Amino acid sequence: MQITAEPRDAFTVLHLRGEFDTYYCPLLQQEIEALIKAKDVRVVLNLRLVKFINSTALGAIIKASKALQNNQGRLAIARPSPFVKEILEKVGLDRVVPIFASDEEAGAAVAAPAAKSASDAVAAFEDDESAVLFGLVDEARIAHFIQDRAKTMTNPLHGHNFGQNWRGIGRMLALHSDGLRFGWSGGNTGLSAFEMGQLLALGTELRVKFRLPLLKKGHCEAVVAVTELEERDDGVKVAASFHEIDDETRKAVQQYAEDMAYLKRELRQATGGDQ
Repeated sequence: MQITAEPRDAFTVLHLRGEFDTYYCPLLQQEIEALIKAKDVRVVLNLRLVKFINSTALGAIIKASKALQNNQGRLAIARPSPFVKEILEKVGLDRVVPIFASDEEAGAAVAAPAAKSASDAVAAFEDDESAVLFGLVDEARIAHFIQDRAKTMTNPLHGHNFGQNWRGIGRMLALHSDGLRFGWSGGNTGLSAFEMGQLLALGTELRVKFRLPLLKKGHCEAVVAVTELEERDDGVKVAASFHEIDDETRKAVQQYAEDMAYLKRELRQATGGDQ
């Protein structure tokens, strides 16, 4: 990766180009330290030509932002590439370091910094909105619990009537190397929270499909078994452990969990959550 500094009247633009990964994090840190030493603490990161970014690089951006703030400055991001923009928004980093469509807009923001809510940043990171697709391994349970409703309702995935290939759509709450947690509102099944709890009772095996936003890998698939279930007014919360998962996917999940834990710590530190 290359970094080029472009001084402006009231701020400096750092143009990054290439793949922003762990190896190049010290390079950004050196640039930020040099700017702070020169009392140039209003900085814009132009990420238009950044093709890839990993979790360590995201952490480096957070650290850069905090370092500038500690010196009465501010950091903003301008023109991120589509890949980078998607990653920044999915992990909630855009709530800590704002994103703008142009260098000028970003420069105006750092020249006149506005207060940000630390609690909003941490809450956004904690609330993962990634979809989890799930279906019952024992397909006979679908007909048993949904019964006649299956004849008149449609599957949210393919638009046809419910059948043995029924799938539910939940929201990821947590992901770790041994399993995952997700919430489910019941979709258009018409099931009450109690009935959802019966459908997804302890020990029930599910086929799940989910994404790892920070990795280039697409959807991951596994078989899990329900280990915890909580009935709520708006649906159920489910915890499940991996029963069948290939080695590559397990390694990817473990790396993702470590990345999230790392970014979570960095976000809390950046927003004063550990103070």
